Amino acid sequence: MKPSLVLLSLAALAALPAIAAEPASLSDAFAQGKYSLNARLRYEGVQQTGLLDANALTLRTRLGYTTAKFAGWQLSAEGENVAALDGDAYSQSGLNPAAARRAVVGDPETTELNQLWLAYSFDQTTATLGRQKLILDNARFVGDVGWRQNQQTFDALVVQDKTLAHTTVTYAYLDQINRVFSRRHAQGRWNSDSHVLNVAYAASPAATVTGYAYLLDFANAAANSCATYGVSVAGAQKVNDALKFTYRAELATQSDYSSSPLSYTTLYHCFEAGLAAKSGSLTLGHELLGSDRNVGFKTPLATLHAFNGWADLFLATPAAGLRDVYVKGTAALPSAVALTAFYHWFEAAKGGADYGTEFDVMATRKFGSRVTAAVKAAEFRRDSLAFANVRKVWLQVEFAY
Repeated sequence: MKPSLVLLSLAALAALPAIAAEPASLSDAFAQGKYSLNARLRYEGVQQTGLLDANALTLRTRLGYTTAKFAGWQLSAEGENVAALDGDAYSQSGLNPAAARRAVVGDPETTELNQLWLAYSFDQTTATLGRQKLILDNARFVGDVGWRQNQQTFDALVVQDKTLAHTTVTYAYLDQINRVFSRRHAQGRWNSDSHVLNVAYAASPAATVTGYAYLLDFANAAANSCATYGVSVAGAQKVNDALKFTYRAELATQSDYSSSPLSYTTLYHCFEAGLAAKSGSLTLGHELLGSDRNVGFKTPLATLHAFNGWADLFLATPAAGLRDVYVKGTAALPSAVALTAFYHWFEAAKGGADYGTEFDVMATRKFGSRVTAAVKAAEFRRDSLAFANVRKVWLQVEFAY
């Protein structure tokens, strides 16, 4: 990141106005707006069978500004820069030929307009037009890929309505998908003619029921075009004053859609159950991404890193599908350290072939309200030569204002 950009960021924050009453004019809405600054410094090291090691030290910086609401209107803009100490010490998803033999770290160097949107709110309804982030439910099907340095955003019209009690209805028309690979990559932008509908009903703390229909059509990534219909129920039930039972159950069906050259129909399901207390939690889970006619269930807009292992071996579902049986544990350690760990057993949804196992662990700690540090590791051990052995480690510190 250029020093001049850092200085401009600090100067903008210094000029931040004090909290004021609701603006009386458009000029007041701009004057009472808020700046945002996020800086995330990360080291990611990768060891992978058949490739040279990758060592990525990157700095992601976002600077944004959002006006106060005036007569229901609000405007926001955000720029993003990802810089690397040595851009050829890792493969930037194939963008740098000098690192072609190195393992991939999906954080290419880039500078871009991350968000630019205009929103209008009336009663319990908000419509947002422009480049924006969008996260639905648990981000299994639509998310912002928040772990990667370059965020996934959508050029879209998003309408959210909360008129019905305990109900949130979200509809989005997606015109373009701005993916983590950056605009320099051939697959960095997907031309989209997609419709997304998600309806969540929070019946009680013990149960939120969500139904959805995701009709995705990508002209320049046609094989990822698909229609997904599903329903989930998730929640927590108090066992006693110190313990809660948590659960999630989800079922979906998917088939080819619109410009897809494929012909298939397959299923998805996920079942989780666990116990949670202030000191930690333990969860058992089973997720199945099915297969039909040698096509695996697709989740092209998901926050993929959060699912099926942090080593990212299954960003695309194998042709024979994927069965992921896992155990997840969390613990509140001394010195305000939060620990999260997973163990995964992976196999094919069809045929039952073993793919491998993976262990993931992460420790995080907040320093004040704005700084968070994290240490994270993942190790995938293959049971099939179709996959590589992979070991990853991350060291990260993030500042958010």
